Amino acid sequence: MKILKSALVVFCLLSSLRSLASPEIFVNQVAFDSKSPKIAVVGLDEKLTRKSVFNLVNTTTNQTVFTGVLSGPMQVDDWTPGKFYYYADFSSIQLKGKYKITISIANAPYESTEFVIDNNALAKLTIPSIIHYYHNQRANTPAELAADKQVLLFGSNERVDMHGGWCDASGDVSKYFSHLAYANFVSPQQIPLVTWSMVNTAERLPKLMADLKVQDSIRNEALYGADYMMRALSKEGYFRMIVFSYFNKNPDARRVVGLHANSVTTDEYQCAYREGGGMAIAALARIARWTKHGDYTQQQYLAAAKRAFAHLQKNNLKYDDDHKENIIDDYCALMAATELWTSTNDPQYRNEARKRAGNISKRLSPAGYFIADDGTRPFWHAADAGLPIVALCRYLNKEADPALRNKTITVIRKALEYNLHVTNDVSNPFGYARQTFRIKDEIKEGFFIPHENETGWWWQGENARLGSLATAAIEGSKILYAADHNQARKDSLAVYASQQLSWILGCNPYAMCFMYQFGKNNVPYMSSNFGHGSQRGGISNGITGKEGNPDGSGIDFKKEDKGDEWRWTEQWLPHAAWFLDAVTAMSVD
Repeated sequence: MKILKSALVVFCLLSSLRSLASPEIFVNQVAFDSKSPKIAVVGLDEKLTRKSVFNLVNTTTNQTVFTGVLSGPMQVDDWTPGKFYYYADFSSIQLKGKYKITISIANAPYESTEFVIDNNALAKLTIPSIIHYYHNQRANTPAELAADKQVLLFGSNERVDMHGGWCDASGDVSKYFSHLAYANFVSPQQIPLVTWSMVNTAERLPKLMADLKVQDSIRNEALYGADYMMRALSKEGYFRMIVFSYFNKNPDARRVVGLHANSVTTDEYQCAYREGGGMAIAALARIARWTKHGDYTQQQYLAAAKRAFAHLQKNNLKYDDDHKENIIDDYCALMAATELWTSTNDPQYRNEARKRAGNISKRLSPAGYFIADDGTRPFWHAADAGLPIVALCRYLNKEADPALRNKTITVIRKALEYNLHVTNDVSNPFGYARQTFRIKDEIKEGFFIPHENETGWWWQGENARLGSLATAAIEGSKILYAADHNQARKDSLAVYASQQLSWILGCNPYAMCFMYQFGKNNVPYMSSNFGHGSQRGGISNGITGKEGNPDGSGIDFKKEDKGDEWRWTEQWLPHAAWFLDAVTAMSVD
């Protein structure tokens, strides 16, 4: 009996140790495009002592189609001390099918979640659901429509029609052009970005949208966004920034407001370029080129974009909270001027686009990151970090002057090379996009945004940032490759972009797929007022630096945190918009 008990103890101990040391295979849980890089990450609690292989198995036939050698190891002690990570690179496989990765460690088998490989797989699988997500985020319940058709301006007895638009997040039914204007350097683009992104996809992937039978759906959703921005445009020529719900179940509590920290509301609701105004102009000017229209005509969309642009040319500094322009004004105004130039060929828009592109060029630091202000503050952004490059790429679609093109291409090259350098010059098994920021007068590099920043409170998962940087890498790579045919850089940027999207879709240390109802592991459902809440195709905020670390170091993800779990689990409009832009860029030859 004693021998039996001892044997049981040893068995349990060995089982416990084996469980503790179980390898994990982290992979994009949805799909890889056939021609894109394809990398999984294997996590181990012990360093491999000899070369080990992985297999790519077709789950339909159960046949191994590729065998490769794990490469590594890499470690990220700031995240998972003592953990060893290895790459499983199967980029060469382009054959359509459903697959899984398998490995054998200490004679024990392990396998990954199933995923798809196909031409334009990400676009085919996700775009219809992203459209579904936005359609279900419409602020169009009877209660919302009745309230928003006559919503009060903060500090006034005047009521305006602001019906339409999308609820901002799965936990917030307010509607924003931008919601952090008071912080000056981190203003995100919200409803205007969503509208522009849908226009972009509808225009650039018409055949695929038709094949997926969503051509009408995406165009209708884009026009729905454009019509909301038309209603938000005041008679004076500025866009009203926010319809705020005060997190109140009573729809009559809603007001048109400006926001300060901690949801303090003001009458500063006039959008500057960086506060949604620039992207709204860009979206309206671009959709004005369509033959299809919504509640307004093409001529009205274009006239509104022109009027808003003229107004901001005179009043932008007044609307900027610190009365100084920064890089966000520059790239948003560049988007506005570029789309108006494309729609009209008017020299005034050409001249402004060239001026704003020049401003962005001057903001590039010797190291390769952009400077946000007129001093030394590095530009970092939790949502739109790739937008300066995307705006420059969009400008080059119109710019024909050789000297100006070469100057802009040089800026794009240096900025993208910086992104590769700052990301790859440390041990970084998941390829997570790193960044440069300033905290306490010290310039630092890190994975996640600093939690101590100008907002005073706002830090959250950065999946929109990853999507924006993936978009910048793909769009910029096309321009750079056309200029110099540097295949090595093109390949490096493709890997960089792919790893950002894979992180969102499950190849991250928590094996969490942040696109709802995709992959194996999702965040919990979040409900909201007026029947809104998490939707299939919506993307949650994601992973952050460790809570309590001002510089954003460490790593954190929580499904529950006494009401603050929104930082990680809440769906937000810009995440899906930037993901849509990235998969669109991937799908365009």
